[in-house]
Amino acid sequence: MNIKRRLFLAAFALSTALPAFAHAEGLIAIITPSHDNPFFKAEAVGAEARAKDLGYETLVLVHDDDPNKQSEMFDTAIARGAAAIIVDNAGADATVAPVQRAKDAGIPSFLIDREIKESGIAISQIVSNNYQGAQLGAEEFVELMSEEGPYVELLGREADTNAGIRSAGYHDIIDQYPDLEMVAQQSANWSQTEAYEKMETILQANPDIKGVISGNDTMAMGAWAALEAAGRTDVIVVGFDGSNDVRDSIMKGGIKATVLQPAFRQAQLAVEQADQYIRTGSTGQPEKQLMDCVLINGDNADKLETFALSN
Repeated sequence: MNIKRRLFLAAFALSTALPAFAHAEGLIAIITPSHDNPFFKAEAVGAEARAKDLGYETLVLVHDDDPNKQSEMFDTAIARGAAAIIVDNAGADATVAPVQRAKDAGIPSFLIDREIKESGIAISQIVSNNYQGAQLGAEEFVELMSEEGPYVELLGREADTNAGIRSAGYHDIIDQYPDLEMVAQQSANWSQTEAYEKMETILQANPDIKGVISGNDTMAMGAWAALEAAGRTDVIVVGFDGSNDVRDSIMKGGIKATVLQPAFRQAQLAVEQADQYIRTGSTGQPEKQLMDCVLINGDNADKLETFALSN
């Protein structure tokens, strides 16, 4: 290859590379589970809106709780030279390596909703106080159940730390009442469809159940749909998340309560901390940050909108 040809190719490569680097300097990647779940959609919408307000371009990606897909998305963000990554992760263990990879590439990660099992590699881990929230929900459940009767618990995904924390919070309250009997405990993997199917089966085996406490609102909606189909609208159902769907059900006299975790604000806070870190090299906050949850029932459901409570 002659010298002129080499110079032409080098110049062409540089001309195509430079705009990409210039574009990526103000890019924030936002990676969440599926937007089919309104909670995760609210995270993505909140983060994207705040990033754009602050002058960043955004790259919104969905990992569908697939660690391999999430890993590829981190690689995409790294290749694009993102200024920061906001992530609601696909597994407490599986996410450690991609966050470390991003850190090694000079890209800070800001986690929301779910923690990872390592400290010191993410800049922020901003999560709801799931234990505190679960205790709020359990206290309401116990009162609605009049402290007695057979009940069912629907669990979230086993790989999700929040599933275990919420279940522990529920049981640290409910197990104090010997007349409350758990007759079934099954995972529906945060899925409305799976919760519907599990509830149908559980109801056939336990026709006398009085209550259902669920690890999230999506499963609570699936359980409620199955109960309605079976003519069992007398069963007490309590969820967790604070979704508009459950708000509407509460206001219609269906599901009785949920626990709001502020997904929208949490995502915006992560972006604000990312912006401060990009500009100053520090968030001014500890890595691990807890946001308290709020009980939602018939008294305040009308003030709930898109995972935020108005005054």
